Amino acid sequence: MMARLIYHSTRGVGQAVTAAEAILAGIAADGGLYVPENIPLLTTPLRELAQLDYRELAVRVLQLFLTDFTEEELRQAVAVAYNSRFDTPEIAPVVEHCGARFLELFHGPTLAFKDMALALLPYLQKVAARKTGLDKEVVILTATSGDTGKAALEAFAGVEGTRIIVFFPEQGVSRVQKQQMVTQAGNNTSVIGIEGNFDDAQSSVKQLLTNKTLIDAMEEKGMIFSSANSINIGRLIPQIVYYWHAYLRAMEDGGVRAGEPLDFAVPTGNFGNILAGYYAKKMGLPVGALICASNENKVLSDFFASGVYDKEREFYLTSSPSMDILISSNLERLLWQVCGKSSVLVTGLMQQLNTLGRYQISEAMKKNLTDFVGGHATEEETFQAIRRVQETAGYLLDPHTAVAYSVWEKYRQKTGSKTPVVVVSTASPYKFTKDVMQAVNPKYADGEDFALFDEMEKMTGVPVPAVVRGLASRPVLHKRVCKRAEIQLVVENILGL
Repeated sequence: MMARLIYHSTRGVGQAVTAAEAILAGIAADGGLYVPENIPLLTTPLRELAQLDYRELAVRVLQLFLTDFTEEELRQAVAVAYNSRFDTPEIAPVVEHCGARFLELFHGPTLAFKDMALALLPYLQKVAARKTGLDKEVVILTATSGDTGKAALEAFAGVEGTRIIVFFPEQGVSRVQKQQMVTQAGNNTSVIGIEGNFDDAQSSVKQLLTNKTLIDAMEEKGMIFSSANSINIGRLIPQIVYYWHAYLRAMEDGGVRAGEPLDFAVPTGNFGNILAGYYAKKMGLPVGALICASNENKVLSDFFASGVYDKEREFYLTSSPSMDILISSNLERLLWQVCGKSSVLVTGLMQQLNTLGRYQISEAMKKNLTDFVGGHATEEETFQAIRRVQETAGYLLDPHTAVAYSVWEKYRQKTGSKTPVVVVSTASPYKFTKDVMQAVNPKYADGEDFALFDEMEKMTGVPVPAVVRGLASRPVLHKRVCKRAEIQLVVENILGL
């Protein structure tokens, strides 16, 4: 019988909870994030795991963390999630170009890595509600920097017993990302642009998720909040799977021998994706360096260099909008891990961030961050990486993946590292058509995103994905825009409170 794994808040005020309770809550009542009491080891030999397909591997990983779910429940969830909505039976192919392997996480229904976890989340929440005896309507409240919103909408649209409300920065996502969200059908969906950036949306949503007055009003109406952001542990855990998958595929093609280290270069904004890689390493996966790649909003690369996290800086809108973030929520989970699991210390740091806009970690904590290497790429370096890989290999990177590739190149040049690398490729270039095509050839600078689909298809030989074909002409169903200060009123209006 597998030991029951329990979850604590990083701020430690509330009681420990089960995985099901943590997934339903989304965020702890004290404002902290749920973390597993310990990170379980996956002790099955790598050569045995290499025989599993993605779905079977997912069950192996999930059952170590979601110990109150039965194996059959997890198998059903995985079968429903990783189905024909993914355009390849491998789910997450690994391809090799220009000295690196690229883990393609964009073969799902919204062409972004968020599908890898959000395809699972509705089923996990449904089972969790049954296990906890919850009979309330679940309201999924989510902020997005571009990709989470559409992936969450796709996952929860039409799901009985749920509503989903998504806030996105009106001027801070690509045209394709925005069109994917505002054309979303479903009577239980609401999409709102905000006059502000992702940090404004995320901070407001986190406050609402723990607003007792609002929660009480919802209770009277038979509703409960949850989240589809990576602050929800149910979003984070499925992401661990693809690090194991990538390593096993690298073993299979001879890129690494079982037990040898493999580096991962990860485009990083809210820190959930790379944190999943850290969890995989703590489970026993032979991960070398976790290369935390930032764009010009380099708050994370500065943090890993100095031990100082400082959000009081200029904010840049870039060609990699999902990384245009100055408050990386999931970093709180890493802080808890590297400070000896002290909720008091984490609470103090988060209070400093809230009041002063910055905090500094101790030298002892810095010594526990050696798994990570920070780096950033400028806009010009990002475009150069897209152009170089296209010209050399005929392979097209989206801007987020290009940031990670560029940062890895600089890391390799600086250190002379010979360790093989997997670049985590988080989105299809079709989501960022204009910027990608402009990077390849400046003649496309005046082009229009949707009009350039055909040009990209000619260049790559990769057909325009069915999920975005005809996207430009779909009717806009969500037109509301609000100021940050109006977010709570908007939510209350939608819910009839």
